[in-house]
Amino acid sequence: MTDSQPQDQPVGATPDPSSRVRLVDVRDTPLDVAEVLAAIADEHAGGETLFVGRVRDHDGGRGVLSLDYSAHPTALARLRDVCEQVAARHEVRAVAAVHRVGALAIGDIAVVVATSAAHRGQAFDASRDLIDTLKAEVPIWKHQRFADGEEEWVGTP
Repeated sequence: MTDSQPQDQPVGATPDPSSRVRLVDVRDTPLDVAEVLAAIADEHAGGETLFVGRVRDHDGGRGVLSLDYSAHPTALARLRDVCEQVAARHEVRAVAAVHRVGALAIGDIAVVVATSAAHRGQAFDASRDLIDTLKAEVPIWKHQRFADGEEEWVGTP
């Protein structure tokens, strides 16, 4: 589902460095933190922030055994919209967001967002806005299986 290049460039092309939205993807393969950091690199940026969301072994006081993420077909387009909105709301040089779908194990990386800006405060503010808006607005749902035998869907409409 990669969406890291402008529409007029072939798949696999380098993203347009003049665009502030540098990398957007929803994928079923392990996420690479270095790839996301490389995407936001900018010689004019004095601050970069990175958020890595991992699968934890508990939620709400209950042990988590495993989980799966599912995405609506519009998730990638919606994630791009969110990245563009965050870039427009903040003085950033670059933003990137990648979310994983499919079966994940405890400790796996589920989401990576990163921003770069002239100053650290701008980068921190944009990163918080990016992850919070992604979680609230991008149609990606989590199906958790708990140690007590219960299951739960999170983020569904």
